[in-house]
Parts: sequence; C-alpha cells; structure tokens
Amino acid sequence: MYEFVNSHKTRNSLMFHMFTNFKRILGFAFNDFNRNKGISIAAVFVLTITILLVTSLFFFHGITSYLTTQIQNKIDITAYFVDDTSEADILGVKDEILKMSSSIKNIEYISKDQALAFFNEKHQDNPILAKALQEVGGNPFLPSLNITTNGDPVQYASIADVLQTSDFSKLINKVDFSQKKDTIEKIYSITKNINIFGLILGIILILIAISVVFSTIKLVIENSRDEISTMKTVGASDWFIRGPFVMQGIIYGIIAFLICIFISAVSAYLLASKIQIMLPGFNIFSYFLTNWWIFVLIQLGFGIGVGVISAMIVVKRHLEV
Repeated sequence: MYEFVNSHKTRNSLMFHMFTNFKRILGFAFNDFNRNKGISIAAVFVLTITILLVTSLFFFHGITSYLTTQIQNKIDITAYFVDDTSEADILGVKDEILKMSSSIKNIEYISKDQALAFFNEKHQDNPILAKALQEVGGNPFLPSLNITTNGDPVQYASIADVLQTSDFSKLINKVDFSQKKDTIEKIYSITKNINIFGLILGIILILIAISVVFSTIKLVIENSRDEISTMKTVGASDWFIRGPFVMQGIIYGIIAFLICIFISAVSAYLLASKIQIMLPGFNIFSYFLTNWWIFVLIQLGFGIGVGVISAMIVVKRHLEV
C-alpha cells in the first residue's frame, strides 16, 4: 500500500514538473515574441507569404485538373455502324467495350434520328446544307457510338483495333480514329505537360519558401544568441532551451494559418465570378468550400511544420557551438 501511494505521488510530482516546465516554455515563447515584435511580425509575414504560395499551387491544381478533364472529355472516337444494325446489337457492342478497360469514361449511343436532329440543330442557319440534305433525301446518317477515355492515344488505338478486327467488324462501317489520331496525341501531350509543369513549379516554390522562412527564423534566434548562451551556462537542458523557440515556431505557424485561411476564402469568393467567365462551369469558391479541410491541413501543417523544423535546426546549431 505504501509503495502504491509513493508511486502515485511520484507520478503526480513528475506530471506537475512537466506542466510547470511547459508553462515556463510557453511564457518564454510569448515574452520573446513580444520583445522582438519587429522580427516576429517579419517571420509571420514571410510564413504567410510562403503558405499562400503553397495554397496557390493547390488552387492551380484545381484549375488545371478542371481544364484537363474538360479537354479530355472533348476527345473521343466514333464507331459508325452499318445502316441496318439493330439497336440491341449496338448496345451489345457498347457493353463489351465497357468491359475492356476501367479507363473508359463514357460511351454514348447516337441513333440515326438523333444524328439527323443534331445536324439540323447545328446547321439550322445554313440554308445550303439544309438544301443539300433535302436533295439527298431520307436520313443519310449512320447509328454510332461516341467513345471517351482518359485521353491516352494508346487506349484509343486499342479500342479502334478491337472494333475493326474482332467479331464486331461485320457490324462496323468505320472508326474515325485515324482521322483524329494526330489531334488526340497533341491534346494528350498538352495535358500531360500541364501536370508536369505544375509539379515542377510546386517543388521550386516550396523549396524557395522553405529557405526564406528558415533564414527569417534564423534571424529571430540569432537575436537571442546571448540568452541561449546564458541558459547553457546555468545548466538548462537542450530541450528546455529549444522549447521556447519551437513554441515560437508554432505560434508563427498558427497566426500565419489564420491570416492565410481568411485571405484564401475572401480571394476565392471575390475571384469566383471573374474566373467563371474564363472557365464556365468552374467555381473557385465552391472548389474552396468543397476542399476546405485540405486547405486547413495544408496551411496549418505547412505553417507549423516549417516553423518548428526551422527553429529546431537553427537552435541545434547554437547548442553545438
């Protein structure tokens, strides 16, 4: 019983000691923050700019993803069936193609009547074409399947080969892949390069941002060189010395996060209508609201992470001197 009580007291004493140290570290951090207001504001400002740069990359990713999807959705190949092919046979071909690959986004069946209606609607203001259609007589259009994949030319070529060389060939009049091949390859190359450019740009901006934040926090800690030396002289532990500066890094990160999340929301709201004019169907404010938790994780995690890591590295160098 005595050992249990003694152990319980020891545990409570240890927890009290840890809590007291934490309060001291937190107090030192806020004191240093207030004492070096100019440098602290500079550190928060640089960290805010850094987080906004990283956030802009996420907005850029949203815009490029939307553009890529829109471009890919406009790329398709069309399989035209012989005139007397039944709708059931065409839908059977559609089901078989869908089983070929998970990268097939959509297959749209267009009947002869739908093809004629689309043509008339598209060229309703062109009397020459309307007259030519009347002279032809009847409905000259063929039933077809419009096939859309992820935009990869290899995927389209594979589908075209299957349609022209398999059991479906007796039902197929023609597949227009050969006419669209060059266009598909160019568009696929453009969308691929957009993604690569975004990745490279993101890495460059993040590296620049980290180096700037690191230099700024180094300046903050350099200003406390004498304080670190004094704490070392009186025998303070390394963690007790690091603590206030690491806590300052957290404070910088939280303040920068609050500023950034506010700026991001307001900017997305104000720019939504302007961007929607250039990109119909894409609302950047809705994108922000849909992914708000990702923005919070990116901004808060990056802000605190860079602040803490920079502080730990710089203080460690002073401790080794």
